[in-house]
Amino acid sequence: MSKNQKLFTFNDPIYGFIRIRHPFLLELIDDPVFQRLRRITQMGLSSYVFPGAQHTRFEHAIGAMYLMSKAIRVLRLKEVEISLEEEQGLLGAILLHDLGHGPYSHAMEHLLLKGVSHEDITLALMKKLNEKHNGVLDIAIEIFQGTYPKTFMNELVASQLDIDRLDYLKRDSFYTGVAEGNINSERLISMFEVIDGSLAIEEKGVFSVEKFLMARRFMYWQVYLHKTSFVAEELLLKIFKRVKELLNNNSYIFMSTSLHYFLNEDRILDDVAVNHFVQLDDVDVMYAIKKWCESEDKVLSTLCKMLIERNLLAIDIQTKKISDSKLNKIKKSCMDHLNLSKEEVDYFVFSGSIKNSAYNKKINPIALANEDNELVNFDAAKDQSFSKSLSKSVEKYYICFPKELK
Repeated sequence: MSKNQKLFTFNDPIYGFIRIRHPFLLELIDDPVFQRLRRITQMGLSSYVFPGAQHTRFEHAIGAMYLMSKAIRVLRLKEVEISLEEEQGLLGAILLHDLGHGPYSHAMEHLLLKGVSHEDITLALMKKLNEKHNGVLDIAIEIFQGTYPKTFMNELVASQLDIDRLDYLKRDSFYTGVAEGNINSERLISMFEVIDGSLAIEEKGVFSVEKFLMARRFMYWQVYLHKTSFVAEELLLKIFKRVKELLNNNSYIFMSTSLHYFLNEDRILDDVAVNHFVQLDDVDVMYAIKKWCESEDKVLSTLCKMLIERNLLAIDIQTKKISDSKLNKIKKSCMDHLNLSKEEVDYFVFSGSIKNSAYNKKINPIALANEDNELVNFDAAKDQSFSKSLSKSVEKYYICFPKELK
């Protein structure tokens, strides 16, 4: 293998060697905006529970691009027309689909830019890269926005059975060691079909789809929403809420320039905000939190030490909503025990709800292709004993408080 060929190859622990066959993709990968994803943890603070969950958005993006190339190959073998330009658009869209994630991924979404999703920031960054690379992402941007005329291409990037989910479920299962979340991504891709312009799965793959949805449901409740990592991420949000409050009172708080830009006042998504955003990663946040452990503000220093030392709040999860009387009783005990004011106690005792469903049959439902090449909704297919449970939204209620009060 020549030196140039080696430059186009990644050794991935999930799929093995991944060859980059389009030079423009390597240019995008080498761009500092994409290299930043090496410093954005894929699973937030899940490593507080699963020590192996240290993987990043970078490797997920590379893996998703690999699976997209597989999907393109499968569909072409089934005589689905995909031009070279469309292939580049699909690969570019899936490679860059997570550019807009902030530090610790979903944990801090909407914190830096209120009401702005990571998809909004991704689109802004893709447009900047498109200008920089002479319009190479024109089709990729249309696909990412879901506006490309060929619907199945949009669905490959964003749907309930898209390439993104096929990689992150398998990858997160691998790095957490949670075997129940493992799925056969390539088996599902091998059953991709395009019927009437829409993405579908061969009907014989109905049980593979069911296993995919069951694995997704399991991963959400047992991994992504695990009570310990959930509490850690709630603490992270409380820390930044306290910092913003202190900044509003004109206190000096040490942090990087870009982090200060977002926390000092509410910002809108413009070029200045985007330029600051790409300077932020997990390193900024964790270094700041380590410094804030020494803060003179008791609330901030206590919260930061709890997170750094993994001495987290206790959490009680139940099926019924937490009553105000129970919440107020625990707050009163916490105020007495930790000598906190009525305003300060809200940082240490709080309640809320967690809601999730594995499958939403009302929004872009998964379609199956029967023997007559007709589309059949997954939830209406035969032998679907779990369809109702898979689409049922589950809501749980929680209350967090210091362990000393348990």
